[in-house]
Amino acid sequence: MRILASLCIALGLVVTGGTNASAQSLEDMAGQMVMVGFRGNAANSAGVRAVREQIARGEIGGVMFLRTNVASLEAVRGINRSLIAARPWLPPFIALDQEGGQIERLTAAVGFGEIPSARAIAAQTPDRARAIYAGLADDLARLGFNVNFGPVVDLDLNPDNPIIGRYERAYGDDPVEVVARASAFVEAHHDAGIATALKHFPGHGSSAEDTHEGFVDVTGVWQPVELEPYREMIESGLADMVMIAHLYNGDIQGDSVGQLPASLSRTWIEGVLRDDLGFSGVTISDDLEMGAIRSRFDLHDTVVTAVEAGVDILLFSNTAEYDRGLGAAIHQVLVDEGRADPAFADRIAQSYGRIIALKRQIGIVP
Repeated sequence: MRILASLCIALGLVVTGGTNASAQSLEDMAGQMVMVGFRGNAANSAGVRAVREQIARGEIGGVMFLRTNVASLEAVRGINRSLIAARPWLPPFIALDQEGGQIERLTAAVGFGEIPSARAIAAQTPDRARAIYAGLADDLARLGFNVNFGPVVDLDLNPDNPIIGRYERAYGDDPVEVVARASAFVEAHHDAGIATALKHFPGHGSSAEDTHEGFVDVTGVWQPVELEPYREMIESGLADMVMIAHLYNGDIQGDSVGQLPASLSRTWIEGVLRDDLGFSGVTISDDLEMGAIRSRFDLHDTVVTAVEAGVDILLFSNTAEYDRGLGAAIHQVLVDEGRADPAFADRIAQSYGRIIALKRQIGIVP
């Protein structure tokens, strides 16, 4: 509550009450599982109004910023203030990728203090890394963000990797060093009341292709050591969310029907992440509009298969074919499936419980 009050004061909000976050209709629970991107870079933009209305109706529980949503820091703060005000008793997750280096949505061009890449921070001591990340997290919190999609805990195993190695997103190839810097990232964000997401489970650092573009098979190149950062950080209580990548691995999944990526695979999410590694927190998909998913599955099958596999938050960037009503459409799929299938409804209830627990943990709901 202290963090919630501080955030509301910082954003100029007054919370006077409202529906209790424990309300658990199927519609309420399903909405918390939906996180979407949007268009617009001001609070009065049509795309911002659309997601604000979906938040108010309980159809979505989170939004993600892209660089196109950033006109100025004051405009960002205004957008976030308006999103929180839409449902102040159950605010949305407001997320972005602000890793440092080349992967950032807020830049020096709008007056935001940029930080080095993970590879550069790996050369610093853990204490220095913690200080760098503390400054970042404090700046994000002042703007109203409550989720940062990081740290990257992929191991830098393939120097020709087109999406991790190329952009210096990994701390290195030694799990011990990766965990030390990633822990500094998480702890600094926790101090600022911001949740984090370890990524990209089960490990993207050994891949030779980019899931943004299409199907990626890591059979024969993925290594079990890539799970070690997750194991260590889960055991240390430093795993709020785990982001699931769109990677297929036949060595683990065998002859699974349709060669499902990890993000749609119960073997990976329920079997490895939850049962073997003991993770009980929130799972979030990587963007479900990436080529690895969009080229092979329609919206309905993507949503249903992801939930049945164990995904708690369905992340859609809403960039492939922008749809102002995308969040409402995803929500409707969840509600329809939940009404038709008690087992699916139970999945929704489980996800809702984990999501609300995390929102309480970081102090945005009582």
